[in-house]
Amino acid sequence: MPDLLVDISDGIATLTLNRPEARNALSLEMRSMLRESFHEIELNDAVRVVVIRGAGEHFMAGGDIKSMSTIIDKPGDEIRNQFITRIHDLHPIMYSMRRMAKPIIASVAGAAAGAGVSFALASDIVIADEEAFFTLAYCHIGTSPDGSASFHLPRAVGIKKAMEIALLGDRYDAAAAKDMGLINFVAPAGTLAEATDKLARRMAAGPTRAYGNTKRLLYRSMENEFESQLQMEAEMFSDCASGPDFKEGITAFIEKRKAKFSGR
Repeated sequence: MPDLLVDISDGIATLTLNRPEARNALSLEMRSMLRESFHEIELNDAVRVVVIRGAGEHFMAGGDIKSMSTIIDKPGDEIRNQFITRIHDLHPIMYSMRRMAKPIIASVAGAAAGAGVSFALASDIVIADEEAFFTLAYCHIGTSPDGSASFHLPRAVGIKKAMEIALLGDRYDAAAAKDMGLINFVAPAGTLAEATDKLARRMAAGPTRAYGNTKRLLYRSMENEFESQLQMEAEMFSDCASGPDFKEGITAFIEKRKAKFSGR
């Protein structure tokens, strides 16, 4: 079986991390398949929302430690070069997730550790089973975070809390993760798949073009000056207004009915 399963149905692309025997640790094959899949999904107009989930009982228990162990006895320069290559291999995935004009939902059960937290943070919305847990964990193997965690974490929880999470590597349950802003929703035990499907279908029926422009606005707001952000708001609103979903939304409002968006 491949390390990543891809299913596209009813406007929802579901990416299932498929190494349950290894708690879906991020293998080299999984990285390659994620890069290709995100690129294809980004260009697929039939996809209106993306869900990332793990096969079995866990979301992702970080990087593939067994694979890393085959490198650690090599000369220092070779170790450095191999890990720089590995980490740069992750970057196109993170760029795609950030750039993609479609919402990305992380559906987290069990462990989200190390790179699992990185992927959750890079998603737009996170829903977790109440029995899930989160630990950045990099410090426990003597390294610093990757997978864009150092960018997203302080923006999600603030710099002091980010320091605590990254430097101590403690484990947080879903309720604590929600309270600190790591995740959005907690699903009662045993209901995660149903809750995720309900959320994904709601977003797949929404104004996809507007969602994409909203993502751009919110992410750029972290970098833009005030005047630049206002200009971007005007451009994004006008772009939405030129599409059919805006006309449908206005018409439905006037007619006092629920809008039927096409995603355009």
